Amino acid sequence: MAVNAQDMVDAYLEAEKNVLAGKETWFNGRKIVMADLPQIIAGREGWERRLAAQNNAARGRSGFALASFE
Repeated sequence: MAVNAQDMVDAYLEAEKNVLAGKETWFNGRKIVMADLPQIIAGREGWERRLAAQNNAARGRSGFALASFE
């Protein structure tokens, strides 16, 4: 089963929102609290990069700009 990058970004955003609101929330089978926020943010950012790379690949972009200095 392939993991959907957009679903993961959405899940991390929801977890981040809940933690910031002080709500009790569970993510990946464990209770998360405010102290977990840096890991949640890092996870979201990683999935956002993966999603951007997938979107660029779908549009035929490599993610790198090429320049010629002659």
